[in-house]
Amino acid sequence: MRVVLLTGKGGVGKSTVAAGTAALAAARGGRTLVLSTDAAHSLADAYGAPVGTRPTEVAAGLHVLQVDTQRRFEQSWAEVQRYLLSVLEVAGIEQVAAEELTVLPGAEEVLALLELRRHARSGEWDVIVVDCGPTAETLRLLALPEALGWYLARLAPAHHGMVRAVAPVISRATGVPLPDGGVVDALLRLRTELDDVHELLTGPGASVRLVLTPERVVVAEARRSWTSLSLFGYRVDGVVANRVFPTAGADDWRAGWVLAQDTVLAEVEESFAGLPVWRSVYRAGEPVGVEALRALAEAAYAGDDPVGPVAGPAPFRVTTVDGGSVLHLALPGARREQVELARHGDDLVVTLRPGEDAVGGQVGSYRRLLTLPPALARQTVAGARVERGELQVRFARPDAAPGGSGSSEARAGEGAR
Repeated sequence: MRVVLLTGKGGVGKSTVAAGTAALAAARGGRTLVLSTDAAHSLADAYGAPVGTRPTEVAAGLHVLQVDTQRRFEQSWAEVQRYLLSVLEVAGIEQVAAEELTVLPGAEEVLALLELRRHARSGEWDVIVVDCGPTAETLRLLALPEALGWYLARLAPAHHGMVRAVAPVISRATGVPLPDGGVVDALLRLRTELDDVHELLTGPGASVRLVLTPERVVVAEARRSWTSLSLFGYRVDGVVANRVFPTAGADDWRAGWVLAQDTVLAEVEESFAGLPVWRSVYRAGEPVGVEALRALAEAAYAGDDPVGPVAGPAPFRVTTVDGGSVLHLALPGARREQVELARHGDDLVVTLRPGEDAVGGQVGSYRRLLTLPPALARQTVAGARVERGELQVRFARPDAAPGGSGSSEARAGEGAR
């Protein structure tokens, strides 16, 4: 099964491109579902058809879904929220304020991901196309599964029996109710689901596609997105340059725009070297309806399979070398001095500091808390460098590292060398 997520700066036409990509995939015979994680659902408007909270068929093999976050909330978080409300009640916090305090941060985005997971694991679809929110929202969305999974792993008690044994005693002493087995089960279930979402979206069948318009500000944000998405282990499989002015029959005014866009498009080809760049021309009218969207996608992809296999190595991988291992993490566009590393127990903290990227644009500040695989957790960080858009962290086995296994906390210098 293939999952394609489309994102871009607000207003670049990503919903239109997502809807067209799904329409073309369905026309080629794939059982296709398109859904939106964007709070401003616009797929119904794009297809010119009513869309519900269950998959709605708008053409042969093409189904559209508007995620019912309330229902997913009740399934995945309601029991935990009831427990948190009981704690806040003891603390004397009013009901309305308590309910707001117990809402999971980023709840709608998380629940949309859980709905995506449910459909991806159902076996009903060959292709799922996701119309994501604007770029910044998408980065938060895709960072959530790993980050929340990390926290939930530490929040959920490992031994239910211990919780049940000590809860009555502590509750009587403090007046604060402790979580029962049902709450713990809910936390563990949510953690398992989020782990599966991360595995699904960083797996070989999933990728993110960037949609942009030929404008310098938009292209700069798309470059930052490529770097940041790679930091979190997501494959970017291509770029769709949307609303490109056609050259035929251009008057003086439009000729000026064509020339300006050509300059920016050359920059796009340079910035995203190694990725396919598809172009979608500016049309005289807004494409609405399945056929118009399919035609738009067919012209943009120019014979390429819009949901073909993802090419190239995974952004995150581990290779074995003499005496240890090397962790590879793609960071296209990042400079050596922007990358900082720290080792805390079994976690490797990778921080990307703001600054100019390799082509003069700006890279934002992001941090990934990466729990090391068991094979790496037993090894010591021996060095790191950034080379050709990739962070390489070298690990040494305890028996191969001078002086033994070293401290449980280590820092790989002020920046990756």
